[in-house]
Amino acid sequence: MKSANNTSVEVETLDDLAALVDYSLMDTLSADPEATADGADHAPRQVFSGHYVPVKPTPIEAPKYIAHSKNFFRELGFSDSLATSEDFMRMFSGDTSHLPEPLRKSGWATGYALSIYGTEYYEQCPFKTGNGYGDGRAVSILEAVINGKRWEMQLKGGGRTPYCRGADGRAVLRSSVREFLAQEHIHALGVPTSRSLTLYTSKTETVRRPWFTNGSYSRDPEVMIDEAVAITTRVAPSFLRVGQLELFGRRARKNEHPKAMEELEKIVLHLIDREYSDVIDAHLPTREKVLLLAREFRKRLTSLVANWIRVGYCQGNFNSDNCAAGGFTLDYGPFGFIDMFDPRYQPWTGGGVHFSFLNQPKAAERNFYMFCLALKPLLEPDQNASTQLDEIRDGFAKVMHEEIEKMWSAKLGLSTFDTELVKELILLMIETSVDYTIFFRELSTVPEDIAPLTKSFYGDAVYNETIVNRWSAWLEKWRSLVHTANPADINATSPESSEKLSAQMKAVNPKYTLREWFLVPAYQQAANGDYTLIKELQEVMTHPYAEQSKETEEKYYREKPSEFFEIAGISHVTCSS
Repeated sequence: MKSANNTSVEVETLDDLAALVDYSLMDTLSADPEATADGADHAPRQVFSGHYVPVKPTPIEAPKYIAHSKNFFRELGFSDSLATSEDFMRMFSGDTSHLPEPLRKSGWATGYALSIYGTEYYEQCPFKTGNGYGDGRAVSILEAVINGKRWEMQLKGGGRTPYCRGADGRAVLRSSVREFLAQEHIHALGVPTSRSLTLYTSKTETVRRPWFTNGSYSRDPEVMIDEAVAITTRVAPSFLRVGQLELFGRRARKNEHPKAMEELEKIVLHLIDREYSDVIDAHLPTREKVLLLAREFRKRLTSLVANWIRVGYCQGNFNSDNCAAGGFTLDYGPFGFIDMFDPRYQPWTGGGVHFSFLNQPKAAERNFYMFCLALKPLLEPDQNASTQLDEIRDGFAKVMHEEIEKMWSAKLGLSTFDTELVKELILLMIETSVDYTIFFRELSTVPEDIAPLTKSFYGDAVYNETIVNRWSAWLEKWRSLVHTANPADINATSPESSEKLSAQMKAVNPKYTLREWFLVPAYQQAANGDYTLIKELQEVMTHPYAEQSKETEEKYYREKPSEFFEIAGISHVTCSS
């Protein structure tokens, strides 16, 4: 391990990585007392207590390298050659049998509860108790402190765990490509997220999954198809979820076992240590820590969701178990980036309006409510503290509203929010059928008339005189507001002022987003061993605000082709992965 200076390391071998390990979760929290000693725990069963189950991942057969995140490798100080080295590939394709100490041969999986839009559910657990729901195919295999920052590394598709609910524990190449590219794209957009490390597929191992026939309009999968398995490694400060806290909160509320309250307190304090140690003093009493945690998570969650809307991202399935307690984007399942603006845009066929694009603030509020409910047992002996937690919970909507107003103002280049301007804009975007990303990027050029904006219009709205006149009136009002927003500018309409405003807006409104119809050919080609499009999308989508080549612009800065509308697997997806 080389050190270029006193603050960074270069990891060139697995031994270098081993020197950085620090398994805080396994060393400070409680293992399931019924777990096996060797991690051979792959059959579905109930897990009644403990914070995690030691599980040895199941390696994929004949692993093959597809890609790694060069940017993230650079941030971690990892040598690019690591990604294709034999022992590193073995480890991150699920084979931990060869690992040098102090790397551990068993990883861990965790249980969590499920709430959908603020309602507790138990039916998805095969035992109807909530004790068999959790990481069904995600296995964490490493915790390390790298350049002063703690990271957890988790295999998505790492094999069966006690929470697998009878499934095979695998992820397919299709979904793995989507998640691998999306995480680094969201990071490049400036939105908090888990990160992508590596993507490996199997040369020989396949599984069957329900999917759509080619060109289908169906909302439900129609056929079973064979797909190559893959493992993508996702990385985050922790993978603690709101649903995880809920599991221990429910057990404490119901006094399900003698250590239920102790386990709740331990996991909450562990969350604070892992995700909030920079803002919550370790020496404070638990009561004060819990209240600060609620405030800080509220701040992060409201900012996160506002950023999702800013960049046109819809999580699709925003259950509490898909909501990271650290306040970042997690679990890229049936996500999507919006094409034609629709407040009810929902890429997931099972999502409904409650998880749709502009309802994500409400969904976040429901998740925050469940987060506070999980914390409540720790404060119940103290009525004053319990009341304070209720006030923090009830203040979510106001904070969320403020974040949304700040977001719209930033997208429009305004220093203050203008209600009427935004209301009229949303109505016009709906009535005109505009491309969300293209519209705001063209507006960022600070146009003098609506001609550039019409590039974002779907259909024939540009020939509708009434619509055109309304857009012209809106643009005139917007120009008036942005040019009077900064009284320090002597000549707010000068070219220099417009250039400054344009640069400011372009830093908020991306030019490129990872639309589903870009992803489909990438994973289809990958299934045939051609990874060219994956590499191309890696390059383009990790520079989403940049003006790129003319060829890139023609290919990726354009409206969704009409033939893709309503097509299954492009306009809507399932959770099949």
